[in-house]
Amino acid sequence: MWNKALHHNWSRVLMGVFGTALMAVGTNIFIVPQGLYSGGLYGLCQVIRTLLSTVGGITVTQVDLAGILYLLLNLPLFWVGIRTMGYSFMVKTIICTISNSLFLTLIPIPATPIITDILTSCLLAGIIGGFGFGLLLTCGCSTGGMDIIGLYLSKKGGGFTVGKISMAFNVLLYMMYLFLFNASTAIYSAISSVFGSLFTDKFHQQNITVQVLIFSKQQGSELAQFIMQKLGRGITYWEGRGAYTDEGLRVLCVCLSKYEIDELQDHVHEIDPSAFFIIQEGVRVEGAFDRNLT
Repeated sequence: MWNKALHHNWSRVLMGVFGTALMAVGTNIFIVPQGLYSGGLYGLCQVIRTLLSTVGGITVTQVDLAGILYLLLNLPLFWVGIRTMGYSFMVKTIICTISNSLFLTLIPIPATPIITDILTSCLLAGIIGGFGFGLLLTCGCSTGGMDIIGLYLSKKGGGFTVGKISMAFNVLLYMMYLFLFNASTAIYSAISSVFGSLFTDKFHQQNITVQVLIFSKQQGSELAQFIMQKLGRGITYWEGRGAYTDEGLRVLCVCLSKYEIDELQDHVHEIDPSAFFIIQEGVRVEGAFDRNLT
């Protein structure tokens, strides 16, 4: 049921919205009460909010102004996303960006930290927010900001991942935290960001490349045609022979993302229920390999 939901358009959007809620919970419940700051574009919005309050005297008590600023700063990035990632992706991005901004604005921020230990708060925020962000990306959605840039560069290859792009941007951002605030704020904020980036890459299934060897006694081309036409993946196969039975079989080799594994397995089992797989995650692929991140 879970795997089918991941491949259904509106279910993916709903799960993406749920991912934005988890991200907002991690930020508002564990990060902000500790006086820390998030990474990415939203972290920049938090800094602007703080400066507006301390320097400009502009304070909004009922909601978090950073969530509103985040939505406003995302507006020009939507055009970039439409041109680089496609209309369908951007429709989901706009929905999730608005929902994320609403959650960040409306979820109450505790007056005092729920967990007194700062490092534990950073870890929990990274786990919850990273899982939410990874779920969001797995569902082909985005919250704008650095997501668009990260996904674009990841699609271009070169070893880029969304987590790595986010981490690189945050290095500059936390240097600003160090200059504007203090070392403790910058360090613990960076720790939370690192945890979040690690969990994002762990849960973002399209970001995990998988090599699959399929051993099948079916000699037709139906399975190969499905992989090439439906999944859009190149495939190599060779004729083999089982040592125990001395019967002929076909060995098919294909590289794809972890997100596509379930669809591949379901179709293979329909064609040949006796087929079996060897699946190796996290392989490194170079050359003309489309990562299909959205």
